[in-house]
Amino acid sequence: MASTHTPAHPAGPAAGTQLLDHPGPNGSEPRDSGSAGPANHGAPFAPEAEPNRHRMPRQTRGASPLLGVTAVAATLGATGFASATPAAAPAVEAPDEAPVALAADPGLALAARIQQQADSQRTAAEESARVQAAQEAEAKAAAKEAEAKRAAEEAERTKAAALTLPVKEYNLSAHYGQSARYWAHLHTGLDFAADTGTAVHAVGQGTITSAGWSGAYGYRIVETLPDGTEIWYCHLSSIITGSGQVASGQQIGKVGATGNVTGPHLHLEVRPGGGAPVDPETWLQQHGLNP
Repeated sequence: MASTHTPAHPAGPAAGTQLLDHPGPNGSEPRDSGSAGPANHGAPFAPEAEPNRHRMPRQTRGASPLLGVTAVAATLGATGFASATPAAAPAVEAPDEAPVALAADPGLALAARIQQQADSQRTAAEESARVQAAQEAEAKAAAKEAEAKRAAEEAERTKAAALTLPVKEYNLSAHYGQSARYWAHLHTGLDFAADTGTAVHAVGQGTITSAGWSGAYGYRIVETLPDGTEIWYCHLSSIITGSGQVASGQQIGKVGATGNVTGPHLHLEVRPGGGAPVDPETWLQQHGLNP
């Protein structure tokens, strides 16, 4: 088999390229094809192994590697390096320069916090004042309503306590405790002599608890006042109100001459608590009336 040994480059080692020798079969350094070692004893060199056929040129240390790196760097700079370099973050336009200034200046940040606290305190104070004003207004309204209610109740009590004489035009014909032959006992009331049909009014505000015929008393109306006092209206010619609530001064009947009488008049009796009669004249005077 013919040798495929490649002769040395004409330019020699100075040209910057050498042949890379493949190791021999035993891993030893290859021998120069043009030399004869001692083992050959002067015999011409024979080709040893097929692996030595292919040899790659070895680059010598010089300017070429730098040029290669430069070329690779240029290539990567246009592709890989450009994408590997992180892009600059997009600028965000701040809506207000105040946060930047506050972040940069601790004094401004502190002043802002203080101002915020002051605003919160002022808002709380205003809300508290508003609530307090509303409560005060509500309390005043409630007090006013209570006062009006008390005034109405007082007026009602005053009206209930107000008494009036039962007859407008009259003459006193008999007093309490008198005796006469036509009375079985001492006189138990006060007689208001008046013409038949003269209006008889309720002495005070109360309730009609009885109305009708009552023997010697003739037609009689019994009114009970709020304190339990009974007022008897006797010898009536007619009864106008026979039951229910009546107001002071309201007409409830008419003067007559029914029952045991000698002439038309109103026999008025006052019985506290519905008990025994008392002097009507004294009782009326105690309530501000002078019959």
